[in-house]
Amino acid sequence: MLKESENWTRLKKRLAESKFRSRFELNQAMVNYCRDRGEEVIRQHCMKFVRQRLAPAYPENDGKQTPWNGHPCFVAQHATACCCRHCLRKWHRIPEGRALSSRKFSMLPIS
Repeated sequence: MLKESENWTRLKKRLAESKFRSRFELNQAMVNYCRDRGEEVIRQHCMKFVRQRLAPAYPENDGKQTPWNGHPCFVAQHATACCCRHCLRKWHRIPEGRALSSRKFSMLPIS
């Protein structure tokens, strides 16, 4: 699994060094939301958003499907470059034009 590998370590370093990606932070309301619901509920929300908005080979409104705020998962998607198929290709080497397989989905940092 990517999260447990050397690739995940390298990706985290690259994301942290990105001026754009590293600027995303949860505000206090989002931190409270996460705390109130718990890690597993938030993880399920994030996985649902990715399945609905990114898993198809050609997602509707690709490049515009992930709002900038409104839910902690949206902020996390932008911070981890899991916000659109272009970013998945650029940062995670997941090709555009193919539905996300279960294996690829499990490799994403928000799954």
